[in-house]
Amino acid sequence: MSVFKTRKNKKYSYTPRFYKNDGEGNPFEIKHKFDDYRKTVGTKGGLKTRINNALSELNEPDKAANRRILIITVILLLVFLVIIDFDLSIFF
Repeated sequence: MSVFKTRKNKKYSYTPRFYKNDGEGNPFEIKHKFDDYRKTVGTKGGLKTRINNALSELNEPDKAANRRILIITVILLLVFLVIIDFDLSIFF
């Protein structure tokens, strides 16, 4: 028993009871569900490549989502104006 020696951690070879190994990776791997569709996850390269990938991913607009957000915002604004008894006749 030496003062300067550190203990080694025990290693276990645990396999889950109900895990079917179909050859599809590790069952303990934690992965986000959208990682397969993103360019910035798990890429190797220099700083410039990573920054360019991040900017290209950021600049891809989703027109349907933007339209949906705009419609929801307008509806909520009109509901708010009705609740506070704002005179809506100036718009018509």
